[in-house]
Amino acid sequence: MESQTNDEFIEIDKMSIDQAAGAFVMIAGAIGSLLLVIWQSKCHCKMNLCYIFQCERRPPNEEELKTLASQTKELKDKAKEKKEEKKEEKKEEQSLSKEEEEIQQVDLP
Repeated sequence: MESQTNDEFIEIDKMSIDQAAGAFVMIAGAIGSLLLVIWQSKCHCKMNLCYIFQCERRPPNEEELKTLASQTKELKDKAKEKKEEKKEEKKEEQSLSKEEEEIQQVDLP
């Protein structure tokens, strides 16, 4: 195995100011998106000097469970209403198309 000398190091070109700004923006965006995920999660977050963030999962309390149950019930009701509306629209379209066919048949002879 050959030993490396100082002449074999890789040279990196100097960075322009727009490249440095782009790198800074990308790094700041990555950190910001990580903080956003942590902030919006259901974890109770604490700051810790050793591990930066220490999250612990807490089960929802009774009030949160009631609101979640009511929200799911509302969503199910809305979905049922939409299905019923679609069925009614289909029935109306079918009846209109039948009426149009009957009118065309009467007009033809």
